[in-house]
Amino acid sequence: MSNTDVTELVLIPAVELAQRIRSRRLSPVELVDAYLARIETMNPQLNAYVAVLADQARAAAKTAEREVCAGRLRGPLHGVPIAVKDLFDVLAGVPNTFGVKEFAAYVPEETAPHVARLEELGAIILGKTNTPEFGHKATTDNRLFGPTSTPWGAGHNAGGSSGGSAAAVAAGMCALAQGSDGGGSVRIPAALCGVVGLKPSYGLLAGVVRPDAFFTFNPFMGNGPLARSVEDCVLMLEAMAGFDPRDPGSVPLPTAFREAVFQPAEGLRVAYLPTLGGFPVAPDVRTVIDAAADSLASAGVLVEQPDFTLPAAHGEITDLWLRYTGSAMIGLTETFGDAGLDLRALSWDNLPPQLRDMADRALTFDIAATRRDQFLRTAVFDALTTLFDRYDAIISPVTAVAGVPNAADGWTVGPASVDGETVDPVLGWCLTHPFNYTGGPAISVPAGTTPAGFPVGLQIAAPRFRDNTVLTLAAAFERISPWHNSFDF
Repeated sequence: MSNTDVTELVLIPAVELAQRIRSRRLSPVELVDAYLARIETMNPQLNAYVAVLADQARAAAKTAEREVCAGRLRGPLHGVPIAVKDLFDVLAGVPNTFGVKEFAAYVPEETAPHVARLEELGAIILGKTNTPEFGHKATTDNRLFGPTSTPWGAGHNAGGSSGGSAAAVAAGMCALAQGSDGGGSVRIPAALCGVVGLKPSYGLLAGVVRPDAFFTFNPFMGNGPLARSVEDCVLMLEAMAGFDPRDPGSVPLPTAFREAVFQPAEGLRVAYLPTLGGFPVAPDVRTVIDAAADSLASAGVLVEQPDFTLPAAHGEITDLWLRYTGSAMIGLTETFGDAGLDLRALSWDNLPPQLRDMADRALTFDIAATRRDQFLRTAVFDALTTLFDRYDAIISPVTAVAGVPNAADGWTVGPASVDGETVDPVLGWCLTHPFNYTGGPAISVPAGTTPAGFPVGLQIAAPRFRDNTVLTLAAAFERISPWHNSFDF
């Protein structure tokens, strides 16, 4: 297969690939070989994959092909090659590092339930993708594997914490990819890599976490798909969604979303918040998002710019997320310590300073301070809910900047200031985490590029369990600006 043939094949939409496989017009073996060839070409530049499972993928492809020939299809992803994040998305017998150097040799004995579900429905896992240590920041870099770059700019980060998955999708190194989002970790890399990334409503996608079954509650965390189009995103969403009684946050709801992609968006009321009520945004990003809002309005969406201010300064709202995440880090380090991987004893001083600071600060919290944090979260929740009483959705930038340079020390973070205003470099330059406080759906869809050539993501958010609204608006915007036809890396 020539390089041209490989490129053409790996950039075919996932929905079409699945149809070709079902109708026996495409061999899963041929498709996996094409993606493995693409990975061999592109991954050295981008560092998206940290483990390529070539032998397992080829074996799975042969099985998938035999099943197709026998008239047996496992599900909507039968034979479709995907990538899985190297975080809590473990595969039995495959190293899972969490982006931590000291965990390089850690090999889980069981597969995470949400990953097993993807395999059961026919997906073929090509490999594990890069992430920062424990997914703690909005960039993808670590001391074990180094930074992941966006295909749109050499030496610039893919975003985090699902940066490896987003870069792999953007560069045609998989048809779809799994990510997770606790503060924007699907949407941020989707924006910086120019792909579609969805954080579904909390509870729609089950996540079985132990020993702390309630780990995903503060803030709301969950899995989400990354794809090159909204329809492809829905293909993976429908495969991932489903109730699991082992997850206390899981909700039994209908899991069919494809019709939403084709519903008209005319008449939907949308609040355009260019700063999400208080975040600084770089002028080049604002220009792209202004144009995106105008495009939706021209398509019949009722776009208004209401007078809205968040109930606290952006720095305080970001610091709330850092405190929540610091508490989660304590639980993680204690869990792994019980398993014989004691980071504090092994190399605490070698972890990223931001991660250490988050965890160390959390050790100083008392019950009263923890309850006050819930008051602030409630205020953010109430402010956004009140706005949703008047509007079907909110649109805003995903990130305040486009193009984040990679560091040379494994500790890449975002900017410390945006448009002259100080922000926290871990997450403060992103307008994503408020929607992790509410639990509602939010998507990043490519909106265009800055004059420097970096992609910008349009964030569309809606009330919890209004995922169809988000998908309808995202698909409507994509029809106006069919970005997925422009990949030529």
